[in-house]
Amino acid sequence: MKKTMKYLLHCAAALALAACQHKELCYDHSHVVSLNVVFDWSEAPDATPASMSLYLFPKGEGEALRYEFTDRSGGTIRVPVGSYDALCLNSDTEGVVYRNTERHGTFEVSTRTTDLLASSVTGLGVRSDNAPRAEGTEGERIALTADRLWSGSEEDITLTESEPEPELTLHPVVSVRTYRVEITDAENLKYVSGLSATLSSMSGGILPCSAALSAEQVTHPFELRVSADKTSVEGEFLAFGHCPDTQSRHTLIVYAVLSDGNKYAYTFDADEVTSQLHEDPDAYEVTLRLSGLPLPEPIVNGGGFQPSVDEWKDVNIGIEM
Repeated sequence: MKKTMKYLLHCAAALALAACQHKELCYDHSHVVSLNVVFDWSEAPDATPASMSLYLFPKGEGEALRYEFTDRSGGTIRVPVGSYDALCLNSDTEGVVYRNTERHGTFEVSTRTTDLLASSVTGLGVRSDNAPRAEGTEGERIALTADRLWSGSEEDITLTESEPEPELTLHPVVSVRTYRVEITDAENLKYVSGLSATLSSMSGGILPCSAALSAEQVTHPFELRVSADKTSVEGEFLAFGHCPDTQSRHTLIVYAVLSDGNKYAYTFDADEVTSQLHEDPDAYEVTLRLSGLPLPEPIVNGGGFQPSVDEWKDVNIGIEM
């Protein structure tokens, strides 16, 4: 009887040991590797993103894997073995949206749809509904200007269990452009209650994998501010660019609301605006310099500010009729 019990105990111990060894063996071959991700900012040394996203797109079938980093330098992540294309971009944005995110080559960064008039005008109770649009651009989507964006891409990354410490280095670059508008010789700016502007036929997005611009044409609204000496107005905004395929015409419209509630829409010569935009197609900083903004004095006996007045008065600047 004692011999039988000893035999049974030995068998149980052997089975338990085998079970433990089998479980440990599976853990060692979990088909996941630790990947050290490095964001090399040598091509954008002034970049200050608060967070970064990394997308790994499996070759063939499978959904993209997304990883988040709060350190701009990168970090270590656990990734299933396999072959991938990679894309990174900063995720500390507000108005940005992603489209066609299924594949590396179609992933597009765009911005949300918004109102035609900026908040400095809509905040006065003025609606965008009946504000005039640039001729021929009525079908363009009205899109927010871009946030600061940096992105990078790498293709054909293979991760295997045989590589002990794999590393992925990406080189983010500036992916948006800065546009400035300066309008001198402006009149009666002391009577202005609100200013806004739009620039038409800009590109609606960018494909980070290739830095190619989206073919979608959008109109961007942006704020304008009055200079300290009240003789000029200026504004600045970020955008992805313009004219990815064909040379489009661009129109700048300034919307002004006076202290008596009267509203004016000043359309600037599209030929002049377009020529300045197209002067250096590769520039990442573009300044439009225009002249003339003949704002009238408000009506003295108008009874004060009247935001309910719906009619906009159209004025053409530098356009031969």
